[in-house]
Amino acid sequence: MGKRTIAIFVIIIAALVLGFLFLSQRLNPQEGNLPIPGQHDQQGNNNPAEPSEKPPEIDPLQERIQAMTLEEKVGQLVMVGVDGYEINANAQQLIENYHVGGFVLLKKNVRDSGQMLNLINTLKETNGVNRIPLFLALDEEGGRISRMPAEFKKMPSSQQVGAQNSGALGKKMGEILGREVKGFGMNVNFAPVLDIFSNPKNKVIGDRAFGSNPELVSKVGIQTMRGIQEQGIISVVKHFPGHGDTSVDSHVGLPRVDYDLERLRNFELRPFAEAIANDVDAIMLAHILLPKLDPDYPASFSEVLIRDILRKEMDYNGVVITDDMTMGAIVENYNIGEAAVKSILAGSDIVLVCHDFAKEEAVLKEILHAAETGKIPADRIDESVYRVLKLKEKYALADRQKESVDVQGINAEIEQFYKDYPALKG
Repeated sequence: MGKRTIAIFVIIIAALVLGFLFLSQRLNPQEGNLPIPGQHDQQGNNNPAEPSEKPPEIDPLQERIQAMTLEEKVGQLVMVGVDGYEINANAQQLIENYHVGGFVLLKKNVRDSGQMLNLINTLKETNGVNRIPLFLALDEEGGRISRMPAEFKKMPSSQQVGAQNSGALGKKMGEILGREVKGFGMNVNFAPVLDIFSNPKNKVIGDRAFGSNPELVSKVGIQTMRGIQEQGIISVVKHFPGHGDTSVDSHVGLPRVDYDLERLRNFELRPFAEAIANDVDAIMLAHILLPKLDPDYPASFSEVLIRDILRKEMDYNGVVITDDMTMGAIVENYNIGEAAVKSILAGSDIVLVCHDFAKEEAVLKEILHAAETGKIPADRIDESVYRVLKLKEKYALADRQKESVDVQGINAEIEQFYKDYPALKG
């Protein structure tokens, strides 16, 4: 091969290499030769912008939690009772020093509508020292479980309503119950009962249940829940995993139910599963022992019942609250402070302590100590505080006071309710 031929060959190779480099620079945006997306190139042609990666959104609730003290966080995990008809030094201390998340009113707190409204307004006013509004709750089921003052006409029992086998009737009942609660400026109703009345000896549930089979309880109970919610009231269904086949009153002793998980899935748990599928706000735990699932602890602080079954298997991520921890089922068998800590560790979010300032303070101190020492991990505390604040935000809770209660208006609705459903009068 001559020198001339070799020179031509080298020139051709060089040209190919330079051409390849030129094209690669034009096609590779990292080399800086492509126009910036969304800007004009040298010829004035517009290049459509590629979607840029958005910065992660900041969760306002997480920011609020980060700004809270540990004492404030622990307070949100406890709801307490009041001693009498008026706020006292104990209740004031629970608000100002312990930052409790809410109060529950019982019959002992209700004399008449004026007194009840004044108590509620005073609780709200006192809570002005805190940044987070109160849950203000009561058990307004209808029938024998009512906290309404004597001026109000009585609503029928759940059993009477369930006997009509009507979802529409259940919905209307829930609406009126919700308006009764809302009329006082409260925001939580511990109702409806989703227990199935399958044991005739069960006096603690009895006519508080809608019926004796899961289909009826689900049908009427879920509509009652919806009626309550549509009035802007948080509905807490109860008593998970089912209190309908107990013969011991948990106010006095610890009931025992000897069923396995398969039986629960096919019977007791079905109304609760239906409630979860229909966006239930909160679920209350029962103080009942199920030894085939957990021989040591009742459902109210059992990891098996709360974490494994309710949270994981039933895929529930809403608020979980215990029944009153001062009931005989707990205080006669366990240390109340230790039980409260175990309940939070097991996956519940709110511990309910309705009576006795000493017990309320003991629970708050025990949870705080467990949080300070790491026995309850910080992320476990924050997880529950997040659920609590999310629910308060969902219902736009605020400590706004009410000037009066429309007793006549609500009574007129109850009268019309009986006219629309005359079978309830019997």
